[in-house]
Amino acid sequence: MEIRQLFDPASSTYSYLLWDPRSREAALIDSVKEQVERDERLIRELGLKPKWLLETHIHADHITGAGDLRERFGGKPGIALHRNSHSRCADRLLDDGDELELGEQTIRVLHTPGHTDTDISYLVDGAVFTGDTLLIRGSGRTDFQSGDPGKAWDSITGKLFRLPDETRVWPGHDYNGLTVSTIGEEKRANPRLAKSREDYIALMNGMDLPKPKRIDEAVPGNQRCGGG
Repeated sequence: MEIRQLFDPASSTYSYLLWDPRSREAALIDSVKEQVERDERLIRELGLKPKWLLETHIHADHITGAGDLRERFGGKPGIALHRNSHSRCADRLLDDGDELELGEQTIRVLHTPGHTDTDISYLVDGAVFTGDTLLIRGSGRTDFQSGDPGKAWDSITGKLFRLPDETRVWPGHDYNGLTVSTIGEEKRANPRLAKSREDYIALMNGMDLPKPKRIDEAVPGNQRCGGG
């Protein structure tokens, strides 16, 4: 599996272009509306066949480019996100344990709620794309939009930390210039996860963070796959 990490500086969002080198079938995870032209150009330059436009959750800080990209590629790539999104524009609503074929590769769906109840991590070929559930040396906030710190702890320690230590962790965001980690590294060095479940819940509940600036437009926009 080939992986290309892409970055949107305005929202500090990582998007990921994955492809099977033999079939050239590709998936794009967590696209950003303002980066649609960049992403379309790259896909065409690499000679890829976009099959899936995947979301790790309903985002509050940016609007997805999935709907625009589906249209630009003739409606062929399917948009997929968790069924708790209740999206009417998605081609497939996903649940824990579902599998998506990508050439000779299989993408496995892990429902990892806590940041929101729509959070998915995608596991493929020794790599896991964790969205906002697990960040490098951190984890996603749980104070809005169906967030639950207890569920976040359970998702990370009960699902993600049970993956092999060498599994590469590709997060949905980073604010400190870091790009990739591993499950083993996060188990050893992530300060938030060194706490007990009770202390983690108290820490997350005690955060006094401002509301995401774009939440009022981003959430409904993402429920419409980035459409108006």
